[in-house]
Amino acid sequence: MLFFSRWKILAIVASLLLALFVALPNVLPAGGRAFMLDTFGLRPITLGLDLRGGSNVQMEVDRKDLTDKLGQILASDIRSSLREGKIGYGGIQRNADGVSVTITKPEDLAAARTALEKLRQPVTASLLAGGGTIDLYDLTQDGQNFRFAQNPLGLEGKIGGAIKQSIAILEKRINALGTTEPVIQQQGKDRIAIQLPGIQNIDQVKAAIGTTAKLTFNLMCETQATGPNAVPPPECKALEVKPDPRRPDGPKTMWIQTASRATVDGADLSDAQPAFDQNNQPVVTFRFNQKGAVRFGKLTADNVGKPFAIVLDDVIQSYPNINEAILGGSGQISGNFSTEETANLAVVLRSGALPAKLNIVEERTVGPSLGSDSIKAGVTAAIIGLAAVIGFIFLPYGFFGLIANIALVANLIMLVAIMSFFGFTLTLPGIAGIVLTLGMAVDSNVLIYERIREEWRNGRTPMSAIDLGFGEALRTVVDANVTTLIAALVLFGVGSGPVRGFAVTLAVGIATTMFTAYTLTRLLVALWVRHRKPKEINL
Repeated sequence: MLFFSRWKILAIVASLLLALFVALPNVLPAGGRAFMLDTFGLRPITLGLDLRGGSNVQMEVDRKDLTDKLGQILASDIRSSLREGKIGYGGIQRNADGVSVTITKPEDLAAARTALEKLRQPVTASLLAGGGTIDLYDLTQDGQNFRFAQNPLGLEGKIGGAIKQSIAILEKRINALGTTEPVIQQQGKDRIAIQLPGIQNIDQVKAAIGTTAKLTFNLMCETQATGPNAVPPPECKALEVKPDPRRPDGPKTMWIQTASRATVDGADLSDAQPAFDQNNQPVVTFRFNQKGAVRFGKLTADNVGKPFAIVLDDVIQSYPNINEAILGGSGQISGNFSTEETANLAVVLRSGALPAKLNIVEERTVGPSLGSDSIKAGVTAAIIGLAAVIGFIFLPYGFFGLIANIALVANLIMLVAIMSFFGFTLTLPGIAGIVLTLGMAVDSNVLIYERIREEWRNGRTPMSAIDLGFGEALRTVVDANVTTLIAALVLFGVGSGPVRGFAVTLAVGIATTMFTAYTLTRLLVALWVRHRKPKEINL
């Protein structure tokens, strides 16, 4: 156990020097950190919200809005499916949790049942519901009436899918705004926690992340509202019109067509950029992918001379006339925007529409002074803990304690290097994890030294006692660290925010402890034995 080949010694020394080099940006001044980043791509540890300051936002899925949208989609699908099957039906009625439809002819019931069964919309169920797939809607029949009712477990699965999709979209939006090191993760069943370190004024970010960005291009209805209580005709919908100072007497609401043949979905956009029109007014230029370009070209070619609405989040931004077919798959969105609004709108359109409306339910700002105080308190606690541990191991074990302390400092350097290199975020609970790691590293050395002391007292030679001490203690050290690692992985898997920060530093610390407390300590003791050839062990 005490024999080390030359290449093993070189590998251990090289690992320590590399860790020291990677951890170096954490102690350099700003100029030195910039040099290390530009030259070697190395950066200091990423500080979390509680250390660096910044903003924390919690967003929640708007269940009512999602249910309403699902009901609209289902009603449209029912209508299209029955028309395609040439099945006569009565009025389609929507209620709080579903949609019902009446079939006019009894002989069409079997065909209707077959067509409607396809609209139950299987979704991925949550783990608590057993996983797998489950239908979003339950379909029941009462005579000639069919009713779709939302399955609560199916709705939870739909919300879970919306959360995952929203997180991916929010990451694109926030990264496009130049925000560094954001933390975006699910919290609970229907919430998303967003941490933005270093961001104090987040109005622009809130505007970007809080916008659903559901964009459609709809033909206008042939007839329009003539009074405040006017009811839109079938397959038409009343929407608010964005105020335009250039049209102070313009309509407040207008009717748009909702049929799929009169709509082009903005989900087919391939790019969107802020720009200025010929009047030097801010606009957003867009370009469709091939599928969207074909649909948009056909819609405009078949309706030359008619107005169409550009609708963003159920608000009509503008309603120009189609003067000619737009076959190139590109165009522009105008609507009395400011330059900042067009920049934000371009970002959200490029990243895609959120699958559900997200409401900001909590907003919290941590000032940089509080973050600085947290860092000082954390560093002070770490230094005090390190000093106490160094004193504790040195006093009873003397020279062997000094070796353990050298390994302890190396452990801290390697932990900082790994967290810096892989971009792990350090939080205040993470600092607690580091202090705990230092204590655990000493615990491993204590196990090894006590086993060496036991073998020495049993009459072993110094060489044999040290060799057996390291060999026999290895199993205990591994068992103790592996069980702690399992706990850290569980904390990371089920926890969030501060709990994950603690789990990360604890897990990384266990890996570095296994290296320094056993391999490095054993190397230093082996070199001492080889050089001094001791006749006794003072433990």
